[in-house]
Amino acid sequence: MSHAPTGVVERPSPASPSPKSSLGSRSLPRLAPLGFAVVSVALGVGLSLAAGWESRIQWGLISALFFLAVSYVATTVVENQRQARDRLATSVMWVCFLIAVVPLASLLWTTIVRGAERLDGYFLTHSMAGVLGSEASGGVYHALIGTLEQVGIATAISAPLGLLTAVYLVEYGKGALARAVTFFVDVMTGIPSIVAGLFILSIMLIANLEPSGLMGALALTILMIPVVVRSTEEMLKLVPNELREASLALGIPKWRTILKVVLPTAIGGITTGVMLAIARIAGETAPIILLVFGSQLINANPFEGAQSSLPFYIYEQYKIGEAASYDRAWAAALVLIAFVMILNLVARGIARWKAPKTGR
Repeated sequence: MSHAPTGVVERPSPASPSPKSSLGSRSLPRLAPLGFAVVSVALGVGLSLAAGWESRIQWGLISALFFLAVSYVATTVVENQRQARDRLATSVMWVCFLIAVVPLASLLWTTIVRGAERLDGYFLTHSMAGVLGSEASGGVYHALIGTLEQVGIATAISAPLGLLTAVYLVEYGKGALARAVTFFVDVMTGIPSIVAGLFILSIMLIANLEPSGLMGALALTILMIPVVVRSTEEMLKLVPNELREASLALGIPKWRTILKVVLPTAIGGITTGVMLAIARIAGETAPIILLVFGSQLINANPFEGAQSSLPFYIYEQYKIGEAASYDRAWAAALVLIAFVMILNLVARGIARWKAPKTGR
């Protein structure tokens, strides 16, 4: 029979801490932010109505301030100061997100509601030839043709030039030439569209050229190239150097490594960058006004004669000031948004199709 050693006093082991004594013993339910939002909206709307404010923007801003205050106070009371600061930072991010998204969603919803009233097959297949501004007839076919041709020509010129420039800067560019190219690309990124239009207009006056869709496409090219270069350059930098080194270690030339390894790896980002550049130029109006002049007739030849475009058509119809012209302007705006969205979806599909397989 064993005995405890002499002089050793057995002490009871300390009890394990209860769950209530651990960090963050009390916490708000997961749906607490939703409840805070409901209470904040009620307080914001009630205070705004009591003060006689009719602007919904004011209602939203007051509700956002109440949401931040309620979230912080409730979290401080129920949990602790550290959790309250964390929830306050999260709430600020959500409020900023909503401030950015709500105007965009409102603009899109308004365009869809107003544009859908006039948008139909007749509107897409007829021009404004012989149609007065106050008449309810007429369509956008001539402007749609002009936009497709002008944006297509600009993309056909800008995409290869931008891609090759980015490849040079990332894979080969060193020294003064690379720094100069980077500097001018940065400068071109901030050029206003009217400046690009004036540049091409000066060339037209010197060379005695006539307005045409090609002239507008050249101005759009100036605006599109720096966006393509910058986006493609960033995508190429994201390609791991290990892929390049592995290819070069097998004796494959550098140009073939770029063509078969680097570009396919970055094709998704490159395609997205090109689509962002197209979205950048698709809504430009100033170069079209200066260089293309606009036309009510259908002109499918971008190399001769005046053309129209969707942005110019919207500006033209809004300037007329009639109810029928406003309806046509909203419908054309909806067509322009749909045009950019369809291109974006097609580009993402191509990028997913061409992306390198990651499965084992």
